[in-house]
Amino acid sequence: MPEHGLLIVGSSQAGVQLAGSLRALGYEPPITLLGDEDHRPYQRPALSKEFLQDKITKESLIYRSQEYWDEHRIEVVKGEYIERITKRDDGSGVAHSVTGRDFHFDRLALTVGARARRLDVPGSELDGVLYLRKADDALELKARTPAASRVVVIGGGFIGIEAAASLHTLGKHVTLVERGTRLVRRAVGEETADFILRHHVTQGIDVRVNTAVDEIVGEAGQVTGVRVSGEVIPADIVLVGIGVIPNTGLAEQLGLDVNDGIVVDRFATASDDVTLAVGDCSNLPNPIPHSPAGERVRFESVNHAIEQAKVAAYAIMGRQEEYAGIPWFWSNQGDLKLQIAGLFTGYDRVVDRSPDAPGKFSVLYYRGDRLIAADCINVPLDFMTVRQALAKGVNLPAADTADPSIPLKTILTAHDDTGK
Repeated sequence: MPEHGLLIVGSSQAGVQLAGSLRALGYEPPITLLGDEDHRPYQRPALSKEFLQDKITKESLIYRSQEYWDEHRIEVVKGEYIERITKRDDGSGVAHSVTGRDFHFDRLALTVGARARRLDVPGSELDGVLYLRKADDALELKARTPAASRVVVIGGGFIGIEAAASLHTLGKHVTLVERGTRLVRRAVGEETADFILRHHVTQGIDVRVNTAVDEIVGEAGQVTGVRVSGEVIPADIVLVGIGVIPNTGLAEQLGLDVNDGIVVDRFATASDDVTLAVGDCSNLPNPIPHSPAGERVRFESVNHAIEQAKVAAYAIMGRQEEYAGIPWFWSNQGDLKLQIAGLFTGYDRVVDRSPDAPGKFSVLYYRGDRLIAADCINVPLDFMTVRQALAKGVNLPAADTADPSIPLKTILTAHDDTGK
């Protein structure tokens, strides 16, 4: 029988990293990296920032040259949406595309990411209501932006805020509407959210929290505004960024366990003990040391996709290397660079060590007496030190960290006995 090797469904960051890591580890069988978009594998984070602002070209988004794929014997397939997979008990099978093509495999990895959550209000199908998840979304938004003067962004998560800041930089009048009581409530603490809100309001963005969208209004099929609490906010473009939904359809069809993502173990292996699931689509045990037993998380970040893909590559090679990376995230919002180390979930104490300087902010989160996370805005040294401390399992006591004049690096050195 011919050797079919590994089929990676999803040409995402996770898929690209998995393919590259396997070749670096000496994996010899065929690798097929399959995507449903008519684009070569590309980076997503810049879509709401540098690409929208014309600071980089679309070619700059591409991960690898064709020479790289050829040299590493990785077949990249574009524009094939897999609608069904037939899999045998040994993990081999066939993936069936909507175009009628079949892709045979000896082992399967799902790196299918997540899709934009759709807005469900009257008028949401009007022309000019846009989303920003894929390259085609970004190309359409970029094409429409020059002719627009007023933009309403619905959703106060990272994508919404980043796009709002970018559009404001381009001279647009931007209103950001968030139905929750604060911005980025899933990712940062209340103090950080308040700082971000105050900054963007000061910059001139009209930010409205605790505000639900009742309707999107338009004329002749074209969007003209957004109705909230009886008021219509004028808009030439409405950009929706209300979160994502993990793509679990193929996993469900295969009978894999699904719960806010494809449930995997510490080695990125799904419930059938053979299929791999990596990146935004996967739900895994919390990898942070000292996390409560049984706690599970689903991350949406570049570094997570990279680190978990390395774990999956080891698993395919027959090695069990647990996910050891500390989750970290970033968000560029105009002149704010937010960096997050760890996860603040379950914190019961906050230490504010923000410098006495405009545009700078730094808070540490503790669960009991143990440091679990930090939010740092334009304070990169605090971020890097907390990330290092979490990775080493070294605690930075709250009593020592409250004075911002004392560098965290000094405190880490005093408490770090891992190399002794």
